[in-house]
Amino acid sequence: MEVLDGKKVSNDIKNEIAAEVQKIKDRGEKVPHLAAVLVGNDGASLTYVGSKVKACERVGFESTLVKMPSTTSEIELLAKIKELNENSDIDGFIVQLPLPPQIDTQKVLLAVDPDKDVDGFHPMNFGKMALDMSTFIPATPFGILELLERYNVDTKGKHTVVIGRSHIVGRPMSILMGRKGWPGNSTVTLTHSHTKNITQIISQADIVISALGVPNFLKAEMVKDDAVIIDVGITRVADDTRERGYRIVGDVDYENVSKKASFITPVPGGVGPMTIAMLLKNTLLARERHRNNA
Repeated sequence: MEVLDGKKVSNDIKNEIAAEVQKIKDRGEKVPHLAAVLVGNDGASLTYVGSKVKACERVGFESTLVKMPSTTSEIELLAKIKELNENSDIDGFIVQLPLPPQIDTQKVLLAVDPDKDVDGFHPMNFGKMALDMSTFIPATPFGILELLERYNVDTKGKHTVVIGRSHIVGRPMSILMGRKGWPGNSTVTLTHSHTKNITQIISQADIVISALGVPNFLKAEMVKDDAVIIDVGITRVADDTRERGYRIVGDVDYENVSKKASFITPVPGGVGPMTIAMLLKNTLLARERHRNNA
């Protein structure tokens, strides 16, 4: 069994990006600039956005954090997005989800300029991804592909079962694993809350990608020997023995499933760190595109 070490790979990617940024600086050009919009004070979102700002500093990007109160109206947020769209100094930006209930998330995602949509959530970018065209791939699926590639995990002709059909992970992952090329060329089954015989389907999988958000859902008896296990789940579970009062748990019963798997991602330290690394990679790509267009 080999651990797919997202922490190590994400550090490698950040070093590669930092080297590219140094070349940009040496040419006397503008370094990539990533902005993040945070509406409200959601704890997990604050932590996540903070990690993004630190990652930008590490690779030499410019970063801007736009904090807006939880009482922000949809009109105010859309005005801020328009401002970021029109700011030529900013190469890419993200609007941190979830948004407060008074704001229509779809309307907000549609308002982001597709050329600055480094999260890859805009329908134009999602559509290009589905058609195998060059575009921004959503950061978490992009990170999973990168892990599979760097560990030389064979995906051709394999049966991949994706658990969960969210627009952020499950659905794009099912498209990407079935695309021509590598990682890809696998036969994909997309499962969800209405799937019948889900245990039986999972037991036939060569590769399982779980993005369900249910702690320890995937048990050892559900997977076959030598399966590749990608755990995207991140859930805070109360734990009085920890100083912060909780621990982070994935969808997979890691201790037991790891004994049967050929490759497995840990939680934390697997897919999570890769998400931020690929967001940086998308921002670098946006910077290159803007330079070429100019």
